Parts: sequence; C-alpha cells; structure tokens
Amino acid sequence: MIENLTEIQLDSLMGAVAIKRAAGYRFVTMTCSDLGDSYDLFYHFDKELNLENLRLKLPKGATLPSISSEYFAAVLVENEIKDLFGIEITGLLLDYQGHFILADGAPKGPFNRVEVGTGVDTKAQKEGPGHE
Repeated sequence: MIENLTEIQLDSLMGAVAIKRAAGYRFVTMTCSDLGDSYDLFYHFDKELNLENLRLKLPKGATLPSISSEYFAAVLVENEIKDLFGIEITGLLLDYQGHFILADGAPKGPFNRVEVGTGVDTKAQKEGPGHE
C-alpha cells in the first residue's frame, strides 16, 4: 500500500479536493492511464514538500467533474486528458472542446486502448504482426 495514496469514489471527488485546498495543499498535476474497462486517474497535491495523491477509478463512459473550480490550474491537464483519452469532463472553467492539443480531423482519444465509440482495440492494431 502506498502511504500517500487515498482511494476515492467519483461521488467523493469534489469533497476530497475541497479538503486538500482548505488544508493548504497546492495542485501539482493529474495523471491518467487506460486500464481497458476503466481509467486510473491520479490527482497529485503538495504541501511543504509532502506529496499526497488521490486515486479515482473511472469507468469507461462515465463523466468526470472538473476540479477547476477549486484549482484553476487544473484546466490545463483536464483539457489534455479530455483530448488524449476522450473522457467527458463537465464544469471546466475553460473548455477547449477537444482541441487543446488535437487538431481538427485528429483521432479521438488517441491514448485509449480501445478507440472511442468503436470498441476497436487500438493496442492490438499497433502491436500487430511484426511488433513482437
């Protein structure tokens, strides 16, 4: 067990983030990994060189609330995750509508293991014959 990691549920995300802010933590960044049927989202906070992390397992297709109302700096990484993974994020104070990083015509959610809206396993396509 990682000592500085707290597992949270989707319905407790905003409360957990508000507690961090009230306790004087600064928002460092957020990271995301595609687990196939869900996403692993980590929220990283710092106070006096003490790193604390919140981990949220988000089911595919679920909507994620933005934490930008608590930490405005989150708009950058939330827009990036929205672009790269195709996760719907609501309440973004500054929403680039999927064009923060990606240009018009770019694949939707290029970091997904399964292509958004198709069910096609993109990892298998990338690792196809000759990529062993």
